[in-house]
Amino acid sequence: MLLENQHPDNKSLMAAIVGAPNVGKSSLVNYLLGMDLSIVTSKPQTTRNKFHAVFTVDHTEVVLVDTPGLHKASQELNKRINQQAVEGVDGVDVNLLLIDLTKDILGQIKDFKEYIGGKELSKTWLVFTKSDRVENAEALPLDKVFEQAKDVIPSIEKFFCISTKAGDNVHLLTAALCDEAKPGSHYYLDGAISNKSQRFFATEYIREQAFELLKDELPYEMAVVIDEYKDFKDKTGAFAAHISASILVNRPSQRAIVVGSKGTMIKEIGMRARKKIAAMTDGTVHLNLHVKVSPKWFKNNFVLEELGLPRATNSARVWKKR
Repeated sequence: MLLENQHPDNKSLMAAIVGAPNVGKSSLVNYLLGMDLSIVTSKPQTTRNKFHAVFTVDHTEVVLVDTPGLHKASQELNKRINQQAVEGVDGVDVNLLLIDLTKDILGQIKDFKEYIGGKELSKTWLVFTKSDRVENAEALPLDKVFEQAKDVIPSIEKFFCISTKAGDNVHLLTAALCDEAKPGSHYYLDGAISNKSQRFFATEYIREQAFELLKDELPYEMAVVIDEYKDFKDKTGAFAAHISASILVNRPSQRAIVVGSKGTMIKEIGMRARKKIAAMTDGTVHLNLHVKVSPKWFKNNFVLEELGLPRATNSARVWKKR
């Protein structure tokens, strides 16, 4: 039943964005939203938490569930990240399974089937990404691959070949999502674009900049927690925020890397993150960053819970002390 304040022609659809790390899930979310909401880096496994991202076309609301990349996981942190991805397909109308055209296509589909376990998938569409990186992508035998993919995942119904960098064919995917939407109330009103708070995205933007600036091995032993987040109106009535955040690392030597010579690295991380947070909040942001050594934080239940990563079905026994 439609709410009284909603248009009678309203439609809605929920779509999970799933696939391996670095196939372009967050890039697709940002392209469809028309803004950089989901963090994107050159490193795999950047996304750790599932969240909703919402855009509207005319009277059609599309709720995208951005999920972490499914991968082989033996560490506790990775098991919980995978759990976020697996749970992302629950209750959605359609799964968009993203496949990187520059890699083994059928292998990616088989890996996804393995990592998702015995979970029954609802309607699934293949979305072949990064077509701009493949010479003459139109000539690829994707019809044949599509038929082979249906043998692996029977719920696969159709496929698209896109590039978010060049913008190729994304409009076809958008149109199909809108056509698939069913009459009903919108889930998000008054311009809301996510089920996550600005506090959540502040941690994400800090981590994004650290991922981009730090050495390859360090980001995977690093997390960000908000110690204090206060937003208020300044004297002119404009939005402002005071944010204090901690970057957690595993070893003292890593702390020195994050801080940098004379504090240059953490200053650069803070400056870049502050710009993104200010753009999100459309206000002035005062950001104070600290680096804390938290040995094996990625095995600590309290820290992982604080990061929004509950225990997975295959979780190991974890620390009970901070």
